[in-house]
Amino acid sequence: MALTAPRDTTIERVALGDTLRIPMAASAVIYQGGMVCIDANGYAVPAADTAGLIFQGVATAQADNRNGEDGDVRAVVRRRGRYRLDCASSLDQSALSALVYAVDDHTVAAAGDVSNEVLVGLVDRIEGSDDCWVSVDGAVLAGKAWAEGTTTTTTEGA
Repeated sequence: MALTAPRDTTIERVALGDTLRIPMAASAVIYQGGMVCIDANGYAVPAADTAGLIFQGVATAQADNRNGEDGDVRAVVRRRGRYRLDCASSLDQSALSALVYAVDDHTVAAAGDVSNEVLVGLVDRIEGSDDCWVSVDGAVLAGKAWAEGTTTTTTEGA
């Protein structure tokens, strides 16, 4: 049944799942405010236009694993919200609600301007021809395909 009166739909600003501590790849440095991806092995790396990366969110603080092995340091990543990012593609108002993809850890671009389409989110607001607000929720929630390894069980003498 449709509403017949106002309804309070207040959302908590910080909810369970908004931040995540992700083990970092060896030699990686992630800066506060930088976009973060995971590589094929599931370790955090700075976002880039690189095949196999999956966007995870935006770093809340700097994390430095230059001298560590995979997983020695964890990056804290905020996985929801809107972030002001640089844009490599020229923007005008027609880009509103367009999907954007990672160029590097602070820059997004339209699909035609990247090679690997590492989805970051959609444009929520245009600030200028090279500056926009991007909502990352959809990209983070899209996730990735995962298949659990299979095992074969045999029964001797059956």
